[in-house]
Amino acid sequence: MVMIPLRKLDVPPGQRLLLHNVDWAEFEAILEELGEHRASRIAYDNGILEIMAPLPEHESDKEIISDLLKAFLEELDIEFLTLGSTTFKHSEMLKGIEPDQCFYIQYETAVRGKKRLDLTVDPPPDLALEVDITSRTHPETYAALGVPELWRRVGQSIRIYQLQDGSYVEVQDSPTFPGWSLPSVIPKYVEQSRVEGRNKTMKSFRQWVRENQQLELAE
Repeated sequence: MVMIPLRKLDVPPGQRLLLHNVDWAEFEAILEELGEHRASRIAYDNGILEIMAPLPEHESDKEIISDLLKAFLEELDIEFLTLGSTTFKHSEMLKGIEPDQCFYIQYETAVRGKKRLDLTVDPPPDLALEVDITSRTHPETYAALGVPELWRRVGQSIRIYQLQDGSYVEVQDSPTFPGWSLPSVIPKYVEQSRVEGRNKTMKSFRQWVRENQQLELAE
């Protein structure tokens, strides 16, 4: 058997590498060898390991959508914690995933200050974001791990899925932020950022949140 160190494997941006028959111990060893400071993302499901390298377009969309959602939470004075592409794994389920971005909101206090998370005892993120330029989302894995809400950036739109009875159901509005129509609003500001730049877009979005919040308070 020929053994090739993972550091010698080059996965081009937008491409993925699939490894079969990878047991849990091997998965853990691969994660350690890959290290935390890397551009690639992984997904593991019952012996199948996927390693994917994102495109620049993927990273750009991920960052601006994340920034908009952070600004939204700040304007509403909702405490939250983002953990980026943290590896979430569950040894008993034989599943692992690294989201493009994730948010602890309702469960923020349960994980606040923790340097390591163990999904056998700790709650999963309240919301996970995936940018599907390379069709990488693994909804079955997120569902198995119990992530209540999944956002998918597909083309120019955002689709939102709510976990119901162990599987995801697409919904028109975010169950975490009902009434704000974020799936239709955020893509408009993503496109605005491509023309006007990030900072001007963020100021405009924050102003939109404040104006709509005032309208709600006035009703």
